[in-house]
Amino acid sequence: MAGWSHRYAKINGLDVHYVEQGTGPLVVLLHGFPHTWFSWRHQIGPIADAGFRVVVPDMRGMGQTSGPADPHEYAPDRIIADVTGLLDHLGAEKAVFSGLDFGLYAAYDLAYHRPERITAIIGLENPFITPSGEPPLSIAARQAARHFNHIHYFVASGTADDDLAAAPREFLRKLFYALSSDYHYLDVWRKPPGTTYIDALPDAPPLPWTWLTDTELEFYVADYSRSGFTGGLNWYRAMDLSWEYRKSYAGRKSPVPFYFIGSEQDVDLEAWHGDDPLSHLGDHHEDLRAVRMIKNAGHMMQMERPGETTAAMLEFLGEMKKWA
Repeated sequence: MAGWSHRYAKINGLDVHYVEQGTGPLVVLLHGFPHTWFSWRHQIGPIADAGFRVVVPDMRGMGQTSGPADPHEYAPDRIIADVTGLLDHLGAEKAVFSGLDFGLYAAYDLAYHRPERITAIIGLENPFITPSGEPPLSIAARQAARHFNHIHYFVASGTADDDLAAAPREFLRKLFYALSSDYHYLDVWRKPPGTTYIDALPDAPPLPWTWLTDTELEFYVADYSRSGFTGGLNWYRAMDLSWEYRKSYAGRKSPVPFYFIGSEQDVDLEAWHGDDPLSHLGDHHEDLRAVRMIKNAGHMMQMERPGETTAAMLEFLGEMKKWA
């Protein structure tokens, strides 16, 4: 943790926490759920040591960043304002953005609406997909009539916030394990409708694992015990708003340079992005620079395979130094 500076700022009406290290061209790392800035802990130092200023915020409603209780406040326009507000606070015209999960979609939205604020995107795990003809929460509800579906549970159960807040350590430990390459996440869908997420998830082996220690897990447990889960779940509750917002992208491609790093056992690539999503990256990006795949990693790739993930990011950042 040496070299990390924790900072706090009022941005777009939120109390924002972020971590910063290094000097040089700005690189902003954006996380998803159920993460915090800490999910990038293996990447921050090496990227800073390579000559970059690295900034890693806790995203709206997660970690130590505040978030409204109203799900409408998690629509893409609000998130774009958070990110541009962070750049303004940092005194930066633009940055390289790397994101995972909801964090990557925040970068995608910024690229479509404010491309002048982005040098390039390094995307982890989640290829952009064209909004389907049916709202995502309707799709989740249909699936939930047949088997457990986590999105529907988050949105419609009425108990998700309290269920998770009552057992944050059990939930996070089980979910981190289920999303890793050590488990096949879609087996969770074998559980019947009405199952809670904690009951649907597999029992996880005792810590430490090869990629997560008990001390590291406690960072997440402490943050979510303090903040609760409502902010993170509101990103899911806003999915129909995001779907509607992204309809405006139809027939357009993201104009910024794009690099993609995927993992061979990621559930997102398997289940939620259509058939052979990597072959369609060029359909959504005008300037697709490179694709790298990480073996023996699931949806937690920057923690499961930190060396390989960081090396790919540094390779791409090194290329950017030549032309940015």
